[in-house]
Amino acid sequence: QVKLAESGGGLVQAGGSLRLSCEVSGSSFSTTDMGWYWQTPTKSRELVAFIGRGGSTRYADAVKGRFTISRDNAKNSVYLDMNNLKPEDTTMYYCNTDDLVLLGYWGQGTQVTVSS
Repeated sequence: QVKLAESGGGLVQAGGSLRLSCEVSGSSFSTTDMGWYWQTPTKSRELVAFIGRGGSTRYADAVKGRFTISRDNAKNSVYLDMNNLKPEDTTMYYCNTDDLVLLGYWGQGTQVTVSS
């Protein structure tokens, strides 16, 4: 059974930084593409950063140049470094895989709050 454990969220002032972490258990992590998602005001989840099994990355326009996704296969973990945070970045963040998204499975997420 795959488990996703997100952590690292918190309260930060605008312009500040946070690092989110996600530890994945129960899967072949090194051969799995990973993504970070955020929750929209309508409670849907949107992909904001993607990292492929080979290390390729892509980002949503809203975070490009400010967020960096990375992975450590030895630790079965994926990270999201968030810089120059804005109040509009305030929401829940989740990590996930394409397969689990299709199955509707999500972890507990981690809350990021950016004060102005």
